[in-house]
Amino acid sequence: MANTKKTTAEEIEMEDAVKTAKKTSSRSTSKTTKKASATKKKAPAYENLLIVESPAKAKTIKKYLGSKYEVLSSKGHIRDLPASRIGVDIENGFTPEYIVPRKDGKAAVIKELKAAAKDSKRVLLATDPDREGEAIAWHLAQVLGLDPESKVRVSFNSVTKNAVKEGVSDPRTVNMNIVNAQQSRRVLDRLVGYKLSPFLWKKVKTGLSAGRVQSVVTKMVVDKEREIQAFVPVEYWLLDVSFNTAKKTWVANFFGDKNGKIAINDGETADKIKAQLENSVFTVDSIKRQEKAKAPKPPFTTSSLQQDASSRINMRPQKSMSVAQQLYEGVEVKGRGPVGLITYMRTDSLRISEDAQAAAAEYIKKTYGEEYYPKTPRIYKTKSNAQDAHEAIRPTDLTLPPEKIKDSLTTEQYKLYKLIWDRFTASQMSSAIYNTVSVEVNAVNSAEKTEYILKASDSKMVFNGFTVLYNYTEEGEESQKKLPELNEGEALNFKEVISEQKFTQPPSRYTEASLIKAMEENGIGRPSTYATTVATILGRRYTEKEGKALKPTALGFITTELMEENFKNIVDVTFTADMEKNLDKVEEGETSYIDVMNDFYKDFSVELSEAEKKLDGVKIEVPNEESDVVCELCGSKMVYKVSRFGRFLACPNYPTCKNTKAIVVESEGNCPKCGSKMTVRRSKNGKTYYACEKGKDCGFMTWDLPTKENCPVCGSTLFKKFGKLICEKEGCTFEGKPAGKND
Repeated sequence: MANTKKTTAEEIEMEDAVKTAKKTSSRSTSKTTKKASATKKKAPAYENLLIVESPAKAKTIKKYLGSKYEVLSSKGHIRDLPASRIGVDIENGFTPEYIVPRKDGKAAVIKELKAAAKDSKRVLLATDPDREGEAIAWHLAQVLGLDPESKVRVSFNSVTKNAVKEGVSDPRTVNMNIVNAQQSRRVLDRLVGYKLSPFLWKKVKTGLSAGRVQSVVTKMVVDKEREIQAFVPVEYWLLDVSFNTAKKTWVANFFGDKNGKIAINDGETADKIKAQLENSVFTVDSIKRQEKAKAPKPPFTTSSLQQDASSRINMRPQKSMSVAQQLYEGVEVKGRGPVGLITYMRTDSLRISEDAQAAAAEYIKKTYGEEYYPKTPRIYKTKSNAQDAHEAIRPTDLTLPPEKIKDSLTTEQYKLYKLIWDRFTASQMSSAIYNTVSVEVNAVNSAEKTEYILKASDSKMVFNGFTVLYNYTEEGEESQKKLPELNEGEALNFKEVISEQKFTQPPSRYTEASLIKAMEENGIGRPSTYATTVATILGRRYTEKEGKALKPTALGFITTELMEENFKNIVDVTFTADMEKNLDKVEEGETSYIDVMNDFYKDFSVELSEAEKKLDGVKIEVPNEESDVVCELCGSKMVYKVSRFGRFLACPNYPTCKNTKAIVVESEGNCPKCGSKMTVRRSKNGKTYYACEKGKDCGFMTWDLPTKENCPVCGSTLFKKFGKLICEKEGCTFEGKPAGKND
């Protein structure tokens, strides 16, 4: 209730007198304080404050810089566009509205950084050396009251003592072109997401999202599926002729005749040529011997690392980037403390520093011998559309080979570090040398007056070169069956003709790794966005995995078709690639943020308006995805549905039949209680656990991961818990280490 008491004139005069007295006292105290502070000024708590993004990185850098530096972390971005609204003033130069997010404790982080900055002589911003890092440095400067045009920005490509010290000794200003390039991407993505997503909610399904990059990548997966669906297999036949020699049987492949290759596309033609060959005389027409060199592949970029990590060590792209981040920021190495083990892992460059080349030369010659190092250092050419802001991904210190520090790494860290180490070191080594032989055989049938040509080839490694460390096989590189010693003009002892019917195969679906490769080749996204984009289209259910392959869902098809009809530019590969080039031009100062935004939005807003009119009142139904599970209540095949807890099975006859089921996914191993299969389950809180497939009839469940390994004591399935393998069979107390794990 409001205070209704009246104030008298005397009381007002009294209050004024009190206020005057307080002011006089305050001025007197202030003068005294100023005199005291002039006599003795408080010393700053820190001589230098260095702010990085990651706590792990802060710990590593602190060790290198010593007591004169305090190193704190911003824990990533400290400001962003608001989540609840578009946050971009389109009418006034596309001005973004940045706020401090309420979640993730960012307010507390800023409070800590402000206090530390106030107590420091000098503040330096050492966020990651890319667009995101430059933008974070600018946001930090804004929040902390630093002048971004003063020398406050520090960058280094690797978290090593020399790199860090060189960086802090030569700070620069915040590069506003780079900041504007990042801001352009962020605002473009916000405009597309916040304008298109509500459109999709109204026309297709609530909760859908559209993205500038995710939409075109989804279309790439859809287009691949369309190719597969439209594919018509073509019949073809292979004919191989085998010969006997004194020591072995060998094979030559049918090629054609002197006019060139002959394609065999039906069984009738195959039978005819087979019969002609069976009655031919065979002689060696020519033998060509060559020495061939096979050069190593270049060191990793972000894209090639994600591809090889997927194919060689079965590590998904997002996981490989997470582990690479740990290796970059610093790992606690026994006897050395925190060490940054690799250079920056978001890069499209193949460039290698002279120091790294020299270190590689010394290591290779010392470890493998002079012949394993080429006559001149290897230099790899970076693609023309690459930003080339950093070196390729490489180890920072070749005196720390993987085996030497294996005990300091987790299994995942060791596998990825070894992959990076081996690839980089091999990239600097000598070529592998092969002796190759190519043989042409004449097949003459005098009765039929035919003369066909057969071909065979073979190769033998005579110097292993880089393959001693990192081997790989290119498509079609596998050798034929080993050839015997042959001479030109030699008559051959025919054994048989082998015919085999084949059909051309449809194109393969993308895997996560091959999709990332296609994104890179088409100029879609950048190293920092590849893995997250692929994860997004999976998480949003536009695509799904079938084994390792990605295939579009019904939702992915419908959304892509809607986008193709109404927003052609958004799902056009060339348009998206050109936008990436425009962002690069912003970074290079060749164009401005406002020009990029205006050029994009004038067409986009027209498309959006026309689509709204065209589809006014239209609701597009997404067909249910049918499963093989039969509803036990009504006999219908159940369909897949999605809730906030994930996918589940539901009867299609809802609301007549309201039956639902959890999707049962089998895991490794067997139930230690009854021997039945184990299944993956999800709690109401979204946490994963594992339970016997018999459910309540058995009752066994665990939060620990079942493995393929069996207990050496009782033979039951072993479970992984806190990095150890344990047996959960009642009465057995076995504990051990996973294979290849070192504590």
